[in-house]
This record gives sequence, structure tokens and C-alpha cells, in this order.
Amino acid sequence: MKKHYSITELTREFGVSTRTLRFYEDEGLIQPERRGRTRLYRSADRRLIQEILRGRRIGFTIAEIREIVQVYKAPPGEIGQLKLMMTRIDQKRDDLRQKRKDIDETLSELDQAEEACLSRMVEIGVGT
Repeated sequence: MKKHYSITELTREFGVSTRTLRFYEDEGLIQPERRGRTRLYRSADRRLIQEILRGRRIGFTIAEIREIVQVYKAPPGEIGQLKLMMTRIDQKRDDLRQKRKDIDETLSELDQAEEACLSRMVEIGVGT
């Protein structure tokens, strides 16, 4: 296993910009080693970047990701992190279900409005 990764290696591997990795560093999510102006990322940083990106893909905010990372670092460690992650997953799933319901209702209302417009156009003799 490689001891250190450069910022260029990680940006290529994960398809993110150097700005993204520096943002995660500024937010305190990762702490690469510094040698002068060069950032050196450890395997643990690489795994953490993977998890951060996964969290972003499933819709977690940076604040939620930070909370999950901080719980991992404090007792009870991984167990607490996993429990918090399960809670956050349930909340995110509920949010998405509500959004789906809202979208379905909006689509239905649009269909009804369109049907009303088409009916009225027929009534006044306008072709569609």
C-alpha cells in the first residue's frame, strides 16, 4: 500500500478538482501532511475522501459529513458513527420520499391544468 498520495493523484482518481480537496481541508474534514507547500495525503485521508464523496453523492451536506466524521473520532468511535449514519440515512430517505410525493402532486396538477386548457380550447374552437 502506498504511504502518501499527491493532490494530483487524488484529483485524478476521484475526478474532483484540487479546489475541492482544499475545500475539504479548509472545512477540517481532512488534514494532509505538509512539506513546504506540498500536501501529502495518507491512506486514511484517501479513504476519508472516498467517504466524503459518497456522502455528497447521496445528498449529505458538508455539516452532516463533518458531524459523522467527528463522531468517528470520539467515543464510542465507529459504533457511534455507524448509528449516526443510519439515522442520517433514514432522514435523507424520508426527505427524498417527501420530495417524490411533492413532485408527483405537482405533475398531477400540471396534467389537470393542461387538460383544462385543452378542454377550453376545444370549447372556443381553437385547434391544438
